[in-house]
Amino acid sequence: MTDPNRSPVDLPTTLPTAGPITLLGTGDMGTALARAWLAAGHPVTVWNRTAARAEPLAAEGATVAASAAEAVAASPLVVACLLDDASVGAALEDADLTGRDLVNLTTGTPADARARAEWATARGARFLDGGIMAVPPMIGAPDSGGYVFYSGSAELFEEHRNALAVPAGTVYVGADPGLAALHDVALLSAMYGMFAGITHAFALIGGEDVEPKEFAPLLTSWLGAMAPMALQTAERLTTGDYRTGVVSNLAMQVAGSATLLRTAEEQQVSAELLTPVLALMRRRLDDGHGEEDTTGLVDLLRRAGRPH
Repeated sequence: MTDPNRSPVDLPTTLPTAGPITLLGTGDMGTALARAWLAAGHPVTVWNRTAARAEPLAAEGATVAASAAEAVAASPLVVACLLDDASVGAALEDADLTGRDLVNLTTGTPADARARAEWATARGARFLDGGIMAVPPMIGAPDSGGYVFYSGSAELFEEHRNALAVPAGTVYVGADPGLAALHDVALLSAMYGMFAGITHAFALIGGEDVEPKEFAPLLTSWLGAMAPMALQTAERLTTGDYRTGVVSNLAMQVAGSATLLRTAEEQQVSAELLTPVLALMRRRLDDGHGEEDTTGLVDLLRRAGRPH
């Protein structure tokens, strides 16, 4: 079993070999990536559709290519960090990818990544997809906690592991090219659920004699205490046992949810961020699962999302 206290992020254990790298896309994230590689001594060739966005990097030692095809020709390792999957296809339309290693750090869906992997392989390249779990200020900062999910060619990942670990930690999640994007979006989806709860909580205390700055530490502490529920949910999904050891069952939680809704009404706060999950809990209860915890909502969501 994986140790929950061990970080899943791989950090470089040796100094990276400073081989040449081509970077396509010099937006905020691309620029941060380029600067990290330059600082580590890598020769970096950059290209951006709006050429002026790449010029500041020239002053820092990067070579600015006139076209994406020219940039690809400059390095065996090509990293794309563009707007979307369509931008990757458009940028590389005229590039010769034969013998190149293409690492796609452009945000997309698992299906995007799988299709792009087939496209790259057909053009003679090895392919690795990535999902960046960081914002630009975290790139190149070893203690920031930022990292990148990678999936696709294991050989490519191993060959370039140290170079890829320069901007941020690395987590290789499998040979299926879609797994990095899936991990990325799953974590981001959980983040937005947390943001929804935080937003609702601050809305409830608004207008009362409660200082937001005094309330915030209580909120972060409570959310931190509840976060290990993810480990319990994973264990229940693995065993299929949703009942053993349940402390607060679904029937109790649904009954208690009426207080949440009445409080929102009293505070004149919309409950629209709460009602979707409460409705799912009610449906699961109505299906006869009152003695379970909330793990069964995972099954409910998966069934509801399948084509009928």
